[in-house]
Amino acid sequence: MGILDRMSRLIRANINDVLDKAEDPEKMIDQILRDMDSNMRTARTQVAAMIAQEKELEADLNETKQLSDEWAAKAKRAVDAGKDDLAREALRRKRDMDENAAVYQRQHDIQVQTVDRLKDQLRQLESKYQQTLSQRDSLIARQKRAQATKQVTQMASTVSLTPLDASSELDRMERKIRASESEALALGEMQTNSYEDQFKELDYDVDIEKELEALRGGTTAVLEAGDDAPASSETETVEGEVVSEE
Repeated sequence: MGILDRMSRLIRANINDVLDKAEDPEKMIDQILRDMDSNMRTARTQVAAMIAQEKELEADLNETKQLSDEWAAKAKRAVDAGKDDLAREALRRKRDMDENAAVYQRQHDIQVQTVDRLKDQLRQLESKYQQTLSQRDSLIARQKRAQATKQVTQMASTVSLTPLDASSELDRMERKIRASESEALALGEMQTNSYEDQFKELDYDVDIEKELEALRGGTTAVLEAGDDAPASSETETVEGEVVSEE
C-alpha cells in the first residue's frame, strides 16, 4: 500500500471519528425526518406526473382504438357500396390505427407497472416516515438514557481510580474534626485542673498560715511562761533569804 493511500485512509478515519463524536442523535433523527418528508413530497410529485402520463397514454390508446373501429366501419360501408378502393384505404387506415394502438398499449402497460412500483415505494416511504416519527421520542429517550448511563459509569470509574475519593476525604475531615474536639476537651480539662490547683494552693496556704499562727502562739506562750518562772523563784529566794535572816 502506498503512502498516499495510507494517508488518505488515515484522514478519512479521523474525519469519520470527528463526525461520529459531533453527531447529536436528536438532531440527526429530526434531519432524517425532514429528509424523508422532502423525499415523500418529491416522490408524490413524480408519482402524480407518472399517473398523468398513464392517463394520457390511456386516452391515446382509447382514441386510437376508437379510430380503428371507425375505419373498420367505413371499410364495411365502402364494401357494401361496392367501392373496393375506398374500402382498401379504410382498411389501411384501420391497420395504422391498430399498430399505433399496439404501441400505445405497450407504453401504457409499462407506465402502469412504473406507477404501481412508484406507488409501492411511496407507501413504504410514508410508512417508514410514520414509524420513525412515532419512534422519535422513544429513540431520543433511549439515547439520553444511554448517555446518562455512560456518564455515570465513567464518573464511577474515575472515582474508583482516584486515590482520594469523596468518601475518603469525608472520613479524613471527620477524623480531623474529632481530633479538634479532643484537643478542645483536653484544653478544657487543663484549664479546670489549673483552677482547682490554684484553689488547692490557696487552701494549702491557709493551712500553712494556721500552722504558722499556731507555732507563733505556742512560742509566745512558752516565752511568757519563761518570763514568769524566774520571777517567782527569785521572789521565793528573796523571801527565803528574808525568812532565814529573820
